[in-house]
Amino acid sequence: MATLGDIGVSAAINILSAFIFLLAFAILRLQPLNDRVYFPKWYLKGLRNSVTQPGAFVKKIVNLDWRAYIRFLNWVPDALKMPELELIDHAGLDSAVYLRIYLLGLKIFIPITLLAFTVLVPVHWTNSTLRKSRFTYSDVDKLSISNVPLGSQRFWTHIIMAYAITVWTCYVLQREYAKVAAMRLLFLASEKRRPDQFTVLVRNVPPDTHESVGECVEHFFLVNHTDHYLTHQVVYNANKLAKLVKEKKSKQNWLDYYQLKFSRNQSNRPMMKTGFLGFFGNKVDAIDYQTAEVESLSKEIAEERERVKNDPKSIMPAAFVSFKTRWGAAVCAQTQQSRNPTLWLTEWAPEPRDVYWRNLAIPYVSLTIRRLIIGVAFFFLTFFFMIPITFVQTLATIEGIRKVAPFLKVIIDIPFIKSFIQGFLPGIALKIFLIVLPRILMLMSKFEGWESISALERRSASKYYIFNFVNVFLGSIIAGAAFEQLKTFLHQSANEIPKTIGVAIPMKATFFITYIMVDGWAGIAGEILRLKPLIIFHLKNFFLVKTENDRKKAMNAGSLGFNTGEPQIQLYFLLGLVYAVVTPFLLPFILVFFGLAFIVFRHQIINVYNQKYESGAAFWPDVHGRVIFALVFSQLSLLGLLSTKHAVQSAPFLIALPVLTISFHKFCKGRYEPAFTRYPLQEARRKDTLERAKEPNLNLKAYLQNAYLHPVFKGDDEDEDEEIDDKLESNGTVLVPTKRQSRENTPAPSRMSANSSPSRPNVIDQIQ
Repeated sequence: MATLGDIGVSAAINILSAFIFLLAFAILRLQPLNDRVYFPKWYLKGLRNSVTQPGAFVKKIVNLDWRAYIRFLNWVPDALKMPELELIDHAGLDSAVYLRIYLLGLKIFIPITLLAFTVLVPVHWTNSTLRKSRFTYSDVDKLSISNVPLGSQRFWTHIIMAYAITVWTCYVLQREYAKVAAMRLLFLASEKRRPDQFTVLVRNVPPDTHESVGECVEHFFLVNHTDHYLTHQVVYNANKLAKLVKEKKSKQNWLDYYQLKFSRNQSNRPMMKTGFLGFFGNKVDAIDYQTAEVESLSKEIAEERERVKNDPKSIMPAAFVSFKTRWGAAVCAQTQQSRNPTLWLTEWAPEPRDVYWRNLAIPYVSLTIRRLIIGVAFFFLTFFFMIPITFVQTLATIEGIRKVAPFLKVIIDIPFIKSFIQGFLPGIALKIFLIVLPRILMLMSKFEGWESISALERRSASKYYIFNFVNVFLGSIIAGAAFEQLKTFLHQSANEIPKTIGVAIPMKATFFITYIMVDGWAGIAGEILRLKPLIIFHLKNFFLVKTENDRKKAMNAGSLGFNTGEPQIQLYFLLGLVYAVVTPFLLPFILVFFGLAFIVFRHQIINVYNQKYESGAAFWPDVHGRVIFALVFSQLSLLGLLSTKHAVQSAPFLIALPVLTISFHKFCKGRYEPAFTRYPLQEARRKDTLERAKEPNLNLKAYLQNAYLHPVFKGDDEDEDEEIDDKLESNGTVLVPTKRQSRENTPAPSRMSANSSPSRPNVIDQIQ
């Protein structure tokens, strides 16, 4: 059981670690040699040039200006002074709204912390329940609800506080939802032209024996979206080709490395082994071998590219369909296209850089099966992962170490070592154990078949949040309570166990305090140091870089990582709301996290991160929903806790809170969520009108023609499909050329025949 002294030791260690990381960053960022590591975004935008100056070699790698070191903390005000509108122009709406999650935490918890320390801490501290009990406790627990005697009238204070916290949290959430929804609509209205504004993704195109997928798509949209259809791009299964291209790039990098190495020492040609990881196999000339590999792969890529283009089996029943106006795209994306709701499924296309091309090759009919498989697999991963986490948590305690390694008893009884184990080790053990989890969850989301990187990250974030809730939160509480109070459990009657659990759960706050300091203090400070990208950049710069373009490629700007960052933030919302009434002592530690993280990530967004995509803050409904879940869970957990405290008169008044909170969530969902899932036709029409007025001669077709062409085909000359530019009109009806002899995919008969659409030759004859 961690005491105030143990928490003090943990705080000292984490504050010292954070200070070292921040100091190292403040110094390293000033060195010209590291400028591309700590300011890559400005280089990628072309707004910053190398800071190295001609002259002595030392000046090129070390900043000798002593005045710069006096101002080494200037990065903090620099990170804060950029206005939000300028930040949106600079980094995008996703990044700006992501920062608002940290602001949301500060807005919610600063008033709650002040109120809790003013009201609840005196209520808890001025009791002697724990001192008179047989339970294991510390000074921190005397600040919790566990120190309030059973049946006390003081529990009315907790009921009133629960209502106050709920009202304030809902008020802040509603204001933020309205603000972010308005920001999104304004962003979409003022945003520059993008291909995804005119394009929808069409899935489950029905097969037709007389037409190819491309011809079928063209015919369907010329018939049903006559005035708005512009062009389309079919989806190819080019996964093998993409793999070959990736392999060629890797071989080319090695070839560049060996050529650079040889240019530095031409008296000795580099050699390599052809076996596993370069440690086994025959020893050959590295340049000749890699050159042969690149040439072989180039030939194989050309053959595979031709096969994909000409093989009908490589064309998936899906396409990106572009329209002449945003209004036309909005109508198509948000309506049902066929009388069969499982065919011609449409949705807004992701922006081109957001498309996850590999998953577009997955047949639509298999997606449901894949997601069912992953649902079952995730269930077992979540609940079976609790076993090793519980084991690690048990070992990271004084009692656990004494049981497993009794010979260490003399060492662990030393006061400092004991404080280190109880105040620092459990949090760092859990942090290390969860390192591989995000990668596993992302692989599971990819297997599910989501077609965009943003969707993959949001789905992975949902899984990560559920995992954190079950294992990190519930797992730590249940395992900790059962272990720390094991002796009491064994020596009391069964009807006393619920009381023991009611007392023990608040006591786990000490573990979460240590976890917050490890993950939320030192971890966030480590994020700004960027130690891994720093090392990798200098290795690439030394071994691979020959030109400025190579140096640009060596920069790893990274991105926000919504799939890992947002669930981490949500865990702190959960901890704060659950423990606000139970153990208010935890709240200041959460405030430090939100404040430090806001500054650090604002700096990173301005100077470092280069987002892979822009979704227009489409993730905010998920953020709102998870905070609501945390709020409801905090209310239910407090209700359960008070029921063990014999608060018969006061506890029932909590029943209304979850009902009111869920009703509030439904109101927000109906009022604001449509702004994140639909594009208002009024806005689309207005933006189209303004664009036509400003650019009457815009060639939109040329802009959209290859926007959604698979990246492995870009830059290559390829035959374009013939476009039907001449439309035939007779009494206002458009006749659409087609090869089919039946109308199995056409919702209505053509004007020429009540039974079938006209064939292409017949239409041509009529034209002539």
